[in-house]
Amino acid sequence: MTVGVVGLGLIGGSLTKAYKASSWRVFVYNRTESVADFAVLSSAADGKLTDENIKKCDLIHLSLYPEASIKWLEEHAQLIDKHCMVIDDCGTKREICKRLFPIAQKYGFTFVGGHPMAGTHYSGYKYSRATMFDGAPMVIVPPVFDDIALLDRIKSMLLPMKLGKIAITTAENHDKMISYTSQLAHIVSNAYIKSPSALEHKGYSAGSFKDLTRVAWLNENMWTELFLENGDNLTRELSFLIDRLTEYKDALERSDGETLCRLLREGRIAKEMSEEKK
Repeated sequence: MTVGVVGLGLIGGSLTKAYKASSWRVFVYNRTESVADFAVLSSAADGKLTDENIKKCDLIHLSLYPEASIKWLEEHAQLIDKHCMVIDDCGTKREICKRLFPIAQKYGFTFVGGHPMAGTHYSGYKYSRATMFDGAPMVIVPPVFDDIALLDRIKSMLLPMKLGKIAITTAENHDKMISYTSQLAHIVSNAYIKSPSALEHKGYSAGSFKDLTRVAWLNENMWTELFLENGDNLTRELSFLIDRLTEYKDALERSDGETLCRLLREGRIAKEMSEEKK
């Protein structure tokens, strides 16, 4: 089997190494060619992905930012063989699925929206590893939901990633849920670390500080694009959070211990309920 990986950042680089470790033939493309050259020279890939060998691919992973992934497929769709499956690995799904499902249908190959729920706060190929996706969940947005053979084919194409759970959903539901589980957490972490107290925390912080600030260290260019694409869902979650935080603030300003205790109890119970549903 042959896979083409478009984009050699943290995710694309890890995909390259995971598929190579599973004995797939791997062709790679990266805008900065020296990164692709290094992947080939280090034997993580078999060669560069070119207009000439695209037709050999059974699978293509699009691991660029959403708009760049869309542009790449628009420019290369006519070169892709009808037997090929194309999966994107972007963090939002509505726009990319809306624009790429019709292109795949026009040229006769299969496009599937995808989002591997894995990564680190570091970015770039040098931090990629073949085990990045081991046991991780992945969200899939197929073009249709009643084709069991297609779903089985998708899962077989993802086997080298050694994923845990694969969730099948719509692009709309993906973006709604990811605004809460991922994007809101990144904004909260990024805002929290801006407190002047953060510069004086040494000796006063433990696990809770580390947990809350971990994803503040982010790729601002990528996350800006993702946040703006999902702005409607994300602003709704932010508004809800701001309202809840205001309740805590108001209780403190009033020295209202009864209300504060109730709010804390509600949060504890909500956490317990979320754990039970895992």
